[in-house]
Amino acid sequence: MELENQTVEEGGGQSCQQPDDNANLIQDENDNMNEVASEDSGMSSVIGGDVGQPTSGHATGGLLIMPTSPISVTTASMSASDDMIENENEMLRDRVADLEKRVHDQNDEITCLRATLADCLRRINSLESNKSHVQVSNYQGRKAVDGMQKTPQRRPMSGSYSSTDFNSAARSAHEAVNRRASYASNRDKMGSKTNLYQSTNSLHTEGQSSSSMSPAMSPSPTAHGLRHMSPGGQRIGTPQRPASAATNLHKKWSSTSDFRELSPGPNQINMTRRGVNAGSLASLRSPFGSQQNLNRQTRHGTKDASYDAEDGVLKFHLRGRPVSLVCYASQLDNFSMAKVNPAPAQKLKLEWVYGYRGRDARANLQLLPTGEMVYFIAAVVVLYNVEEQNQRHYLGHTQDIKCMSVHPNKLLIASGQAAGLDRPHIRIWNSVSLQTLHVLGMGDFERSLCCLSFSKADGGNLLVAVDEVEHNISVWDWQRTEKGHKITETKCSTETVVAAEFHPLDGRTVVIVGKGFVNFWQLDPTTLTLSRKTGIFDQRDKPKYVTCLAFSYTGDVITGDSNGNVFIWGRGYNAVTKVMRKIHDGPIFSICVLKDGSIITGGGKDSRLVKFDTMYRKVGLEAQLPDHLGSIRIISQGKGSQLLLGTTKNSILTGNFDLNFQEIMVGHTSEVWALATSPSNPQFISAGHDRMIHLWDTLSHCVVWSNDVGEQAQSAAFSPDGEVVVVGTVTGKWVVLDVNTREVFGVHQDGGEPVHVVKFSPDGKLLALGSRDNAIYMYQVKENYRKYNRLGRCMGHTSHVTNLDWAEDCQHFRSNSSEHEILFWNAGVCRQVRDIEGIRELSWATHDCPVSWGTLGVWGETQDAPDVLTTSRNSERELLAAGDTGGRVRLYTFPASQPKSLFHSNPGHSNAVTKVSWLTDSSKLVSAGGKDTALLQWSLL
Repeated sequence: MELENQTVEEGGGQSCQQPDDNANLIQDENDNMNEVASEDSGMSSVIGGDVGQPTSGHATGGLLIMPTSPISVTTASMSASDDMIENENEMLRDRVADLEKRVHDQNDEITCLRATLADCLRRINSLESNKSHVQVSNYQGRKAVDGMQKTPQRRPMSGSYSSTDFNSAARSAHEAVNRRASYASNRDKMGSKTNLYQSTNSLHTEGQSSSSMSPAMSPSPTAHGLRHMSPGGQRIGTPQRPASAATNLHKKWSSTSDFRELSPGPNQINMTRRGVNAGSLASLRSPFGSQQNLNRQTRHGTKDASYDAEDGVLKFHLRGRPVSLVCYASQLDNFSMAKVNPAPAQKLKLEWVYGYRGRDARANLQLLPTGEMVYFIAAVVVLYNVEEQNQRHYLGHTQDIKCMSVHPNKLLIASGQAAGLDRPHIRIWNSVSLQTLHVLGMGDFERSLCCLSFSKADGGNLLVAVDEVEHNISVWDWQRTEKGHKITETKCSTETVVAAEFHPLDGRTVVIVGKGFVNFWQLDPTTLTLSRKTGIFDQRDKPKYVTCLAFSYTGDVITGDSNGNVFIWGRGYNAVTKVMRKIHDGPIFSICVLKDGSIITGGGKDSRLVKFDTMYRKVGLEAQLPDHLGSIRIISQGKGSQLLLGTTKNSILTGNFDLNFQEIMVGHTSEVWALATSPSNPQFISAGHDRMIHLWDTLSHCVVWSNDVGEQAQSAAFSPDGEVVVVGTVTGKWVVLDVNTREVFGVHQDGGEPVHVVKFSPDGKLLALGSRDNAIYMYQVKENYRKYNRLGRCMGHTSHVTNLDWAEDCQHFRSNSSEHEILFWNAGVCRQVRDIEGIRELSWATHDCPVSWGTLGVWGETQDAPDVLTTSRNSERELLAAGDTGGRVRLYTFPASQPKSLFHSNPGHSNAVTKVSWLTDSSKLVSAGGKDTALLQWSLL
């Protein structure tokens, strides 16, 4: 049609040269009709007038019959070509439509196949759930044991193939099984759990190989004679201890893994080596693998654990993953699943809390008449007497404390927590007895509370609270019943609320400040409703944020903003009566009105303190904090002329303008994962994602020294003599430091992933580092911990390594991963150890692996129990401490090897406990709270 249009345009162009415009128009119409006629009839003649009239030699409708032109012939030829193309297109469209229909039909068939397979898998799962344990499959060619029939040989569940793994007949049988493709035969292939679903964490016969990447067999920790397989599959050798015919076979240990996990064949790719969980066979064969995994995830806890007394192996599930643990030789003869491990006679008591929450909390540092300063961190409210060097702790909360208010009588304290194990709520408690008096708002708040304030003019009868998410303001008669009574509630803002305070002189007025607003709320005593008056700014002075709030001794409202300005709002007015511009370079985070009426402001960027008199005039006194302490978060009146300062880097300082400010509390400002106790002194080291390393003294409760390592720290360990510390970072680097001089002996690199665990062997000759890249790096230590030679890399875990324990022989160690695997290793050759009897005889220097025989009881009986991330056994081998994801520190009797083990639970942390560690004399325990940045020191009672 483009060529036709060009023809018409050319004709029109020639006609435009004629003087008669009407003739040109008629000629264009004729050309158009000629094209239509050519397409319809295939004729090459040009018909003038109406197309439907018969052709004649005379003029029709006043038009002459024109002779056939070359242009008309060309147009007709092109029309014929267009017809052929159109026919071809029509044929292609029919073929595409037919293919689409076939694809649609095949999709329906696939859907039916998936539904059928899903039903088969559900039935298989139902059958599996009724079985107490998984039986180990027998190889083809082996004689039946105890009357059991022979089963076809299947692929081993872990490791790589070797010449001793399969004979040719067995391999042929294996390949024949895998060639079955029909979905209807899936039940035949998976019908018996003993045929195919073989536990890779159970005991394996000699013919089964390991999942280690090492081609060689790992040496056993104890001497054993060589053992071989006969052509028929029978083992030649002497068993370790007499047993039945089924257990006379010498068994081997393999890593914890999925019961249905398949290892790759000789020419296949091992997916787990690339960090991909292999999953179950059913998941690989079914598009509904996620449902299969979901069903397996429900299996968790020690309640359904099973114990094989002949093999001395206990099996259970952790978050759907099967785990097998080898009974220690000392418990092999008298272990019973029916026993209950009792709770220890000793208990833990919180002795000291290191840290302060200043990075994201306000109005959380006050001085009580008892001489104690009160503040919070994690789920603990700390009452700290600096002069007596004594702390008391309120432990009624279970999650992060976000706000606090001291009652006008200075005796009662209200504190509000965020959501977690419990709903967000307010607890009012006695600061002397530490007894909880009232619990308010359980179920009334959405996620957390950001502001609390007791009324002041009426003696503290009311309490105002602001929901952090919904921005609702509620007023409570907190003394009415134990749960209090909510008087009224209303939406106070759609933007962030920073502070809310009752007016100290106008008892029914609440002032609220936040993002771009100052609001004055009035509580009507008759209707018990809140009405609002909006604060009026001059247009040029309106800030993005109003960042702090205070009241002068005359009742004026004083606010600071993000521009460094101070506004005075006269009492009874909702308009600014006085402005002090650019007091600070950046936001003002705190305004404190002292007892003498003078005012002190604290800068959130310039870290400056500026003092004003009662008439809002500068008195010429200023101070500035060093950069490493951070910005000023809060200023509070201390004893006499002393001030209390809380900083954004979680430090507390005391001092005044005449004297320097001194740190009385130091804390981490980001996640804390690294924690290690000194083997020679009552000290411990902590490091976190704030890049800071702190060495703490547990007797003076002070920081001995601090150092910036330049990288986010993830793990730490002391050398056996306590003179050197190794710190692992999130970038794969690890730093060696002298504890006394802080001299850096060396910086090393292993991969690019975080080093999750670092540990020296008991004799100090070896160093193992577990990484997020699933590998364990082994080093030989020389020259008094100054030189490190890499021996090799231990590969075998399917997820990142989290914990390590060395055996007392200094040649073997075990490791846990984030997927609850437990593997045993020979450190000298970096190979896995799988000999059950050899593993059983090992004695362990530490018990830091949560998945082990001695820590079995720390896992709950059901899936509702929180996971355990860290454990630690004391030096007397009597107590076991554990930290869980619920923020609790538990104390067990060691060994906690019974599925049901009683314990003492201790609150304090608000997030997962990332590390617990005993001091060398077992007198104290230290725990790190990860995201809550708190370090808690516990003493034994």
